[in-house]
Amino acid sequence: MSALTYLTAEGLDKIKKELQLLRTKGRSEIAKAIQEAREKGDLAENAEYHAAKEAQGMLEMKIAHLEDTLSNARLVDMSRLNTSKVMLLSKVKLKNIQTKQVVNFMLVSESEADLKAGKISISSPIGKGLLGKVIGDVAEIIIPAGIMKLEVLEIAV
Repeated sequence: MSALTYLTAEGLDKIKKELQLLRTKGRSEIAKAIQEAREKGDLAENAEYHAAKEAQGMLEMKIAHLEDTLSNARLVDMSRLNTSKVMLLSKVKLKNIQTKQVVNFMLVSESEADLKAGKISISSPIGKGLLGKVIGDVAEIIIPAGIMKLEVLEIAV
């Protein structure tokens, strides 16, 4: 059994849509590729057939993973979140002490992480370093280049 995954309504909807797409269009495309490869003759030496069967296995693994994530998902009630400290689904404004650069992040579950959208996983080094911090705290996070110091300027939901 997998661990619980806490998701926003947006994240839950995204997983449901991806799962639906894989179950319908994804399976249909794989079945078509397998059928086309079968029509080319001897399956023992048919690389296209073997590639399509492998793709089918990967697709089914992805579907099973998404189904498992959904079965262990818990929807987070955004109205009940506390803004006194950094926690899951907190939106934080941070200042890098060394570079003086100010950045904004939202801490999300691993399955919702998207750095381009400013969403970082609570299980990432930065996410772990920020959890439990309050405004004014400086998180010291070990990164490959050394230690990054981030000051918490704001916490919101």
